[in-house]
Amino acid sequence: MTLAMSWDEWAKHDATALAGRVRAGEVTPAELAAQAAAGIARTDPALSAVVEVFEDVVADPLRDGMNPDGAFAGVPYLMKDLGPTLKGRLQEMGSLLMRGNRAATDSYLTGRIRQAGLNILGRSTTPEFGCCSAADNPAVYVTKNPWDTGHTTNGSSAGTGAMVAAGALPISHATDGGGSIRIPAGACGNIGLKVSRGVFSIAPAASDLTGLVSIQGCHSRSVRDTAAFVDACRGGAPGEFMPYWMPAEPYTDLIRRDPGRLRIALSHEWGDYRAVPHFVAELERVGRLLEGLGHHVDWALPKVDFRAAFAAQTTCYISNFAQTINNLLAPRGLSRPPEGLVEPINIRIWEAGLGTTYTERAQMQAVFNTTSRAFGAFFEDWDIILTPVTALPTPRLGTTEYLTVSDNPSVLDWFGNLWRQFAYTPLANLAGIPGISLPLGRQENGLPLGIQAQARQAHDGLLLQLAAQIERAIDGRWNDGRQPGVHVTNA
Repeated sequence: MTLAMSWDEWAKHDATALAGRVRAGEVTPAELAAQAAAGIARTDPALSAVVEVFEDVVADPLRDGMNPDGAFAGVPYLMKDLGPTLKGRLQEMGSLLMRGNRAATDSYLTGRIRQAGLNILGRSTTPEFGCCSAADNPAVYVTKNPWDTGHTTNGSSAGTGAMVAAGALPISHATDGGGSIRIPAGACGNIGLKVSRGVFSIAPAASDLTGLVSIQGCHSRSVRDTAAFVDACRGGAPGEFMPYWMPAEPYTDLIRRDPGRLRIALSHEWGDYRAVPHFVAELERVGRLLEGLGHHVDWALPKVDFRAAFAAQTTCYISNFAQTINNLLAPRGLSRPPEGLVEPINIRIWEAGLGTTYTERAQMQAVFNTTSRAFGAFFEDWDIILTPVTALPTPRLGTTEYLTVSDNPSVLDWFGNLWRQFAYTPLANLAGIPGISLPLGRQENGLPLGIQAQARQAHDGLLLQLAAQIERAIDGRWNDGRQPGVHVTNA
C-alpha cells in the first residue's frame, strides 16, 4: 500500500497541521486513517497499546458520523477502552469480565469528538476499570513504554500514552480520575491536560457531581492540539447537575499570547511524600527556565492537611470503584466479582467499598471541601504550582505492588503504595482544579519526566498559555527533541 506521506513527514505533523492539509485538499481523511492504521501496525507489536482497529472506519472515515468539516477535519483518534461509549462497538475496560461487552449508544462526549472532526478508528489499552497504574496483566495485555519496552507507560491511559509517543497518531483519548492523563503523559513524553470540573461531559451515565473526580481529555504532542481539542469538545449535555463554564475566548486564540509575569511556586514535599533527588533537580532546572522567561519562581506549599486529603481520596476511590464494579455484576447475574475474571485488588476494593456509609462519604466530602479551600487560598498568592508528575521513577514491567494483580491483602496499604509513587496528581481531581503534564524533564533511566503545572479552578487557559510560551521558547523541542526507541520513523 502506498501511503500519503513518508514516516518522517507524518511524524512532523501535529493534528492541527494534518487538518490544515485536509482543508487544503492535499490529503483526505481516508489517507490519514490508512497512515495511522499503518503506524499502529508498525509500532504496536512492540507495545501492545491498541486493543482493536476499526477496519471499517479506516476504509470509510464517515461511517460512524465523523464531521469532516470539524476543527480536526478527519484526523485519526483512538478512544481509551473506558469511559465514553461507541455505538455498536466493544468496550471491555481492560477486564476479562467485560469481554464481548458492546455499547448500545454513543456517549455525549463521543458525539462531541465526532463533531470536532476526529475520526475514532480504534480502542487503546487501559488497566482493569482504569483502577491502577499500568496496563500490565499478561492475561489481558501488557502495554510497554516506547522509550524503553522494559518499563510501563504508567496508567491508566496506557495505550494512548504509548501510541502518541510512538508517532502512530498525533492525538488520542485519555481519562483522569487521579492522574491518569498526566501520569502516562509524563512517562511517555506527551502533553496531558486535566481540565477543571465543568468542561467535558460524562453524560449520560454520570455527571461531574456524581463522578466527583473523573475527567476526560486527550494526549497530544503540541499545545495547540490540546487547546483545539478543549475548544471543540467542551460543554455540558442537557440535564447536567452543575453549570458548564466557558472561557472569555477560545484557547486556540489565547495561547498565541504569552501570559503576564506569573507567580510560580515549586514544590515536591506533599505531606509524607517526597520526590527522588534527581526529580527535584529537574524541577529546579525547569524553574530556572521559567525565571528566564520573566516569571517569579520560589518554593511554596499550600496549607493542606495532606494526610487527611489522601485518606479522603482513598475513601472516594474505594467506594467509587466498588460501585462501578457492582453496577457491572447485576446485568450478568452475578452477586460478587468472579475470581479469575476480576483482578484481586479490584475484588478487595469491591469488598471494602460496598458498605461505605453515608456518614463516611460525608466526612470524605468535608475533607474535599477543606482541601479545595486550602488550594483556593494558596492561589490567591500564587498563579501556578509546579511539581514533578510522579515522585518515583517509572516502574519496570511486572512491578506488581502498583497493579491490581497484586496479592497485597490490604487495600489501604495498596493505595499507600500508589500515593508514594503518584503523590502530586490526585488532589487536583479532589479539588476540581486543572493540571497539565509537560515533557520537560528526563529520568535517570532515560525515560521522560513530566513536569506538572496546576492552577486555580477554571484557569485551564492560563496553563495552556504558559505551556505555549514554553513551547515557543524551546522551539517546539519537547523531550529535548528526542524520540523514543519504538517510533514510526524507526520501527
